[in-house]
Amino acid sequence: MSEEIKNNANAEEVNINSLLAIRRQKLADLQSEGKDPFAITKYDVTYHSQDVKDNYAELEDKEVCIAGRLMSKRVMGKASFCHVQDLQGLIQCYVARDDIGADEYAGFKKFDIGDIVGIKGKVFTTKTGEISIHALEVTLLSKSLQILPEKYHGLTNTDLRYRQRYVDLIMNSETKDTMIKRSKIISSIRRFLDAQGFLEVETPMLVSNAGGAAARPFETHFNALNEDLKLRISLELYLKRLIVGGLEKVYEIGRVFRNEGVDTRHNPEFTLMELYQAYTDYYGMMDLTENMYRHVANEVLGSTKIVYNGIEMDLGKPFERITMVDAVKKYSGVDFNEINTVEEARAIADEKGVHYESRHKKGDILNLFFEEFVEEHLVQPTFVMDHPVEISPLTKRKPENPDYVERFEFFMNGWEMANAYSELNDPIDQRARFAAQEEQFAQGDEEANHTDEDFLNALEIGMPPTGGIGYGIDRMCMLLTDSQAIRDVLLFPTMKSIDK
Repeated sequence: MSEEIKNNANAEEVNINSLLAIRRQKLADLQSEGKDPFAITKYDVTYHSQDVKDNYAELEDKEVCIAGRLMSKRVMGKASFCHVQDLQGLIQCYVARDDIGADEYAGFKKFDIGDIVGIKGKVFTTKTGEISIHALEVTLLSKSLQILPEKYHGLTNTDLRYRQRYVDLIMNSETKDTMIKRSKIISSIRRFLDAQGFLEVETPMLVSNAGGAAARPFETHFNALNEDLKLRISLELYLKRLIVGGLEKVYEIGRVFRNEGVDTRHNPEFTLMELYQAYTDYYGMMDLTENMYRHVANEVLGSTKIVYNGIEMDLGKPFERITMVDAVKKYSGVDFNEINTVEEARAIADEKGVHYESRHKKGDILNLFFEEFVEEHLVQPTFVMDHPVEISPLTKRKPENPDYVERFEFFMNGWEMANAYSELNDPIDQRARFAAQEEQFAQGDEEANHTDEDFLNALEIGMPPTGGIGYGIDRMCMLLTDSQAIRDVLLFPTMKSIDK
């Protein structure tokens, strides 16, 4: 770093420290005058900014009270203009000494950008046609002791936006819109499922056996019982216990935790929704998924056509349905119906350059072909059906072809969006599947499931034929908000700690 750059950086730091000191002195002065803004406990807001604009015809020259963050201030002698930002956006306010009083106006002129203010006044339109509030009272509700990013450049540092989401929400309206839309998406899902007769439930996050998915769990220790526990990686096994107990339609929307890498589509804690319905199968889950996605898109976006990264996807058309074997044949030219042994599967994998491990069987290699050749092509809504039994330890076999199971994965934009089964309810078969998973774990598969004796006991009590599905809520929010990374739809994504 050159001496000039060092000097400029030092000068900027001194300037910032000076400005911060001035803000603290302003607070001290207010407190010494008995005007501590932090002593104010409430402010009666009657309207938000967009409500005022949307209802201008009936509110013109009427008195309103708004509150929010001071984002700009233009002082012109005895009168000033400012913009206040609330949940709904910005609104201009006109503040004049003759209207609020000399002392109050002098105090207003000392307000800083970022302060929280309350404005009581009458609604009017300026000569330039901007709907505004003519202030009659101005109240400082909270003093900002930090400096917001410069408004024309905003908060553009991506890492800082994720670490200081509160500043990002203030400075970037797109972020606020995305997070509000995420909330609406989840509320819409709940309305849809509640109307279908589903019961929302809650299941444990701390578990002794983290099963139901292929993932490495986070581990912790429970001091009171002197036991090691894990954070759940799935919601499945407890929700199925509720089906056994007679709750015929259940769902849960909650955080799960997987000790894996971080990228644009993965965060170690993320939001999963799983639902289970007695007396239906994976075809029932397909119908439910189509209807739910259309419902949510229509309710939140007003259309079944969505655009992500410039690509239009149509949820209004019937979703494509294709078996995994047919999909691999379509995009790789390899027909696994003609492959009968693991040796043949390995030979074709070697020929096509698909890497596999010694423990992988024919079904595992089929799945590797699918990941290598197929996924990226599944842009429009597509159900990929009938997976090999080797990669589906909790799924009912297809009666006519027991090497495969009644399972589908739902894809859009080349991403897996959901995973569904006709649930395995045979406790004898389930125990054998768990044993196969234990063998996989012994051979080095750290993501293999472990035997859950209590779950097996529940199956022995008796579980009806059941359809189940898990949805990646964050990816759904990414698609419906045109967000490029999972961190863009998480209010507080996981970040590496900053060294102090």
